[in-house]
Amino acid sequence: MKSTDTYNDIKEVNLSYLMLAQNMVRTDREGAIFRLGISAEIADVLARLTPGQVLKMASSDMLLCSFRFDDALLLDLLANHERERGVGHLHAAILAAGRPVATLA
Repeated sequence: MKSTDTYNDIKEVNLSYLMLAQNMVRTDREGAIFRLGISAEIADVLARLTPGQVLKMASSDMLLCSFRFDDALLLDLLANHERERGVGHLHAAILAAGRPVATLA
């Protein structure tokens, strides 16, 4: 894969992520804060972004979203394909809820 392909893919992911995040915040702010792992301050910024600002941010060659999974337990619970999958996802949601959210620094 060429580096230009990688950059284009990153830009597409960024645009999709920003559009999804903004829609989530505008539709269900509290749910979006929980599901995206963001602070209320970041949710406010996302809600106010104009389409032009979203496009400008998305055009960055730096990935704007990141994995919230920094430990194997949480990742394993979400990836678990066993019969009791619902219990694993519930446990993962509880663990994720206890994690600190991203804030503007």
